[in-house]
Amino acid sequence: MRTAIGRIGYSLIVFLLFSLISLGCSESILGRGAPATRTAIASRSTSLPPSTVPTPTTVDQLTPAESLTLVQVVERVRPAVVNITTQQISYGDFFRPVPIEAGTGSGVIIDKEGHIITNNHVVEGAERLKITLPDERSFDGRIIGTDPLSDLAVVKINGTDLPTVELGDSAALRIGEPLVAIGNALALSGGPTVTSGVVSALGRSIRPDRGGVLYDLIQTDAAINPGNSGGPLVNMRAQVVGINTAIAAAPGGGIGFAIAINSAKPIVQELIALGKIIYSYMGIDFRAVTPALAARASLPVSRGAIVLRVGQNTPASEAGIRPGDIIVTIDDQEVKDDVTLLKAVRKHKPGETVQVTVVRDGDRRTFKVTLGERPTG
Repeated sequence: MRTAIGRIGYSLIVFLLFSLISLGCSESILGRGAPATRTAIASRSTSLPPSTVPTPTTVDQLTPAESLTLVQVVERVRPAVVNITTQQISYGDFFRPVPIEAGTGSGVIIDKEGHIITNNHVVEGAERLKITLPDERSFDGRIIGTDPLSDLAVVKINGTDLPTVELGDSAALRIGEPLVAIGNALALSGGPTVTSGVVSALGRSIRPDRGGVLYDLIQTDAAINPGNSGGPLVNMRAQVVGINTAIAAAPGGGIGFAIAINSAKPIVQELIALGKIIYSYMGIDFRAVTPALAARASLPVSRGAIVLRVGQNTPASEAGIRPGDIIVTIDDQEVKDDVTLLKAVRKHKPGETVQVTVVRDGDRRTFKVTLGERPTG
């Protein structure tokens, strides 16, 4: 029985590895700098100095009378929504440097110091940034820090009398609650575009085109178009509850996704404080085990995360974890799928030791894994 499972398991690993390469459907924490995308991220616990990110005001602290009209929401938030134009340097005659426009996106100013939240994919690879406000003021932008895994970035401008927004509490959102998306859709002239919709779903996970997994996302039917990336998703208290990040094509219209602001805030704090995000990692590629996959491959469990590959000289390899192992728990937390595993790992700091229980050839085995710091290169 164990031999049969072993043979099926290794065939499954080969199949899944080809699926991983061709479809980009697996999140890698091997630490080779796999890019993460157009969207989301995990809540993190950090011991950082006080940041400039405002403390959220929860919906419970507001009275119904403080729910604003759509026009009032737009009047409060739109002035702080910026257009971000990225430039790269090309070389013309006699090797003279010539800046060329590489892309455009959106961002939102969060404090008087000029910090702007946007998406990593908006500023990735940019050599120069031009930031334009709706009042037509223009500034040179400076990248403070980027995080491909969460698709978040912080940019800074130096200016006076800058408009700012208030950050809300995405945990207080309810399905069906009205929302407003603001951003520079299609890079149209005349300032940011406004669309409205509702919270369609919460806690979504997606795998964007460029790989990686974004999770704990807000799904909305408010129209989000190219150029909206990095712009705010706003509740009817004029509080930012999400950062628009991805679009999924669907019959009858697209579906928009935004990074929940409660997930974004600790990332933004760490980027402002350190200029980067320090992630812990085990050093494995893995894929979710579903009941359907378990039935097809005669796997011994129907939920978990199967290890496809283990990096050399990584925490997982040193602990004894092998390809084909199915991770079912970390410490006392059940691992139901790949997203659960990502969250469990990322809530720990490098240097901390976790107990990882796997199913190997039908038996459960537990390993102590001392997490490392995920390489950024």
